[in-house]
Amino acid sequence: MLTKQKLQDMFRKSHALLRGHFELSSGLHSGHYFQCAQVLQHPKQATAICGEIARRFRAAHPTVVIGPAAGGILVAYETARALGARAIYAERVDAEMQLRRGFRVSKEDRVLIVEDAITTGESARKVAALIESFGAKVVGIAAVMDRSGGKVRFPGRRFTGLFELAFETFPPDNCPLCSEQIPVTRPGRPKRVVL
Repeated sequence: MLTKQKLQDMFRKSHALLRGHFELSSGLHSGHYFQCAQVLQHPKQATAICGEIARRFRAAHPTVVIGPAAGGILVAYETARALGARAIYAERVDAEMQLRRGFRVSKEDRVLIVEDAITTGESARKVAALIESFGAKVVGIAAVMDRSGGKVRFPGRRFTGLFELAFETFPPDNCPLCSEQIPVTRPGRPKRVVL
């Protein structure tokens, strides 16, 4: 069993907490960002973290574990490996989640949705709607990091966040960091290069 203290130690030693001015995938801004990839890049840590997610959802008997690209891909793979399930991922196309690359789910599938970090839960909700459009059953949602501080809710669904922190977030049109003209960073997104 992975304790909260062990998980905190992994994040601290991996220097995963960043400070600055960040635009989150939700579109909100924050002065803090947890770069889960810094922790998950180490296979032993990824195995321990995703093994804990698997342990918490084993009784739900997932047949498929899915994560939204890109942050959920590794979490889905390692969690699925621990469960003996298939691992797939959803990709955002024109702001909507889609299954691509030949990935499929069927009415017989029991699907666990996983993410590296959740703030508003919007990506997980979109993945759940996508999965249910195929007739598959969503058995739960899990995240390594719950950035909402326990505020995010998924009515009628089981949710587990392994590590919970609340950092203040701001809408872009009411962001004190923007008012101070601190440059915004979009972590995890490729920088555009003009040639």
